[in-house]
Amino acid sequence: MMDTDDLKTFLFQLVPPESITPYLSHPSLAPALYFCAFNIAWTYIVGEVTNNFSQVDRIWTFLPVIYTAWFTFWPKLQGGDVNPRAAVMFGLQVVWMLRLSYNTFRRGLFSLSDEDYRWPIFRATQPKLIVKLFHFLFVALIQNILLMGLGLPAYWTLHQPPSSLISSDYALILVTLSLLLLEFTADNQQYAYQSFKHFTVTSSFRWPGARQVWTEADKRRGFVSRGLWAWARHPNFACEQLFWFVQNLFPLLGPSSAHQPLPTNVPYPLTPILPSLCLSILFVASTAYTESITLGKYREGYKAYQGRVGKFAPSYTLMKGVWLSVTGRKKRVESLVWGDVIEGKKQK
Repeated sequence: MMDTDDLKTFLFQLVPPESITPYLSHPSLAPALYFCAFNIAWTYIVGEVTNNFSQVDRIWTFLPVIYTAWFTFWPKLQGGDVNPRAAVMFGLQVVWMLRLSYNTFRRGLFSLSDEDYRWPIFRATQPKLIVKLFHFLFVALIQNILLMGLGLPAYWTLHQPPSSLISSDYALILVTLSLLLLEFTADNQQYAYQSFKHFTVTSSFRWPGARQVWTEADKRRGFVSRGLWAWARHPNFACEQLFWFVQNLFPLLGPSSAHQPLPTNVPYPLTPILPSLCLSILFVASTAYTESITLGKYREGYKAYQGRVGKFAPSYTLMKGVWLSVTGRKKRVESLVWGDVIEGKKQK
C-alpha cells in the first residue's frame, strides 16, 4: 500500500514543483485570489442571511470577464503591452457576458428576491446540516473558485510573449462566435416556449431561430423539445461547455514563453483546461439533478425524451434514433416527444 512519502514522491514526479512555481508567483495572481476570497465570503453571508442561494447566480455573468480583464490588462498597468491573444479572449467573453446577462435579465434572476427554482426543492428534501455544508462548500466556495478559474486562460498568456494573432486564433474566433450564436438561439427557443407555456402569448418580436409555432400538445408536454432541443436535451449547456474549452485553446495553441517553456515530460501543458473540465463536471452534476426534478413532473414524456434525445451531443441523438428503430419503439417514443401523445393519451 502506498504510504505518505511514496504518494509525495509520485506527485512530485508527476508535476515537479519547479515546473509550476513560476506560473504561481506572478504578481497579478494574488489580487485575483483576494477578490475571489471576498466573493466567497459575501455570497455565503448574504445567502445565509436571506436564505437565498442564488447570490452567485446573479454575478455569474460578470465574474469570469472581470478576472479575464484583470489578467488581460495587467501588462498595461505595468507600462507594457497587452497580449493580442488575451485581448481577443476578453472581447469574446464580453459578447458571452452580454448574451448571458440578457437571458438572466429576462428570466428575472437579477431581482434580489428571485431564486433558482432548484434551491427551494433542495432545501426541502435534504437535512439541514447537509444544506448548510452544501451552501458553503459548493455554492459559495467551489463556484467562486471555478469562476476565477474561467479567467485563467488570460492568466496563462502573461507567461507568453505578446505576438500577433496566427491562423489558429482566427479559427478559434470563428468557432467561438458560432457557439455563442447557437447558445443564444437555444436560449431564445427555450424562452419562447416557456412564454407560450405559461402565458400562451406570442411576442410581437421573436429572435430568428426561435419562431417555432407551438401547439397545445407542446404546452401540455411541459418541456421544450423542438428546434435545437430536438437534437440535444441541453443544447445551451453543451455550447457553454465548448465555449470555455475553446477559450483555453487560445493560450494552448499560442506560442509558449521563451523564458519559461512548458515542460514536455509531464501533463502540465494541459493544466489550462482544468477549469473547463471542472465546469463540465458541474454541468453534468447539475443537469442530472435538474432532470430528476423534470422527470418527477412529466414522467413518461420526459423519460421518452431522454430515450430519444442525447443530453449534450447530437451524435447520441442519432444513435438513439437508430437503436429505437431496431427495437421497434421509435414511433411510440417520438409520438411522446414530438407528436400529439402526452402521458399515454392522444390529444384531440
